[in-house]
Amino acid sequence: MKKIISRLIRSFEKGKLTRRELVQTLAILTLSGRTATAQRPQVNNVDHVSVLVSNMARSVDFYQRVFSFSILSEDAENEIVRLGIDGKMLLSLRHENTTGVIDHFAFGVEEFDVESATRMLEASGVTPEPVNIDYGFHFKDPDGAIVQLSQARP
Repeated sequence: MKKIISRLIRSFEKGKLTRRELVQTLAILTLSGRTATAQRPQVNNVDHVSVLVSNMARSVDFYQRVFSFSILSEDAENEIVRLGIDGKMLLSLRHENTTGVIDHFAFGVEEFDVESATRMLEASGVTPEPVNIDYGFHFKDPDGAIVQLSQARP
């Protein structure tokens, strides 16, 4: 680690790195050293997902209609709308020109029933695509991002 820091400082002194680049790189080195020795958290739930959308109103309507999500907050300056249920944020929509870049995201459903979920989606104008009955199924949102529904995990 000392050799890396010495090289960084020499590069800074020679004008090959800006002060900002030096500080950012040192911060990353410090954090990477901590994560290598610290125990990693056991993640088992989706906190929220951020989706890039081309038409905010259309996407907000889609998630409200299909999942009964409520708007929890809006960041007009950054063109972000946060959606969720019972005050818990589950989804963040951000307006961008590049859309549909998420492979997929999953929402766990308590007492997941394929037939009931299929009827609900079809009534909302959505056609689900079976993936594996043990893992639920996929469908696409208005911008082509893949959404998965499956049994909620404890």
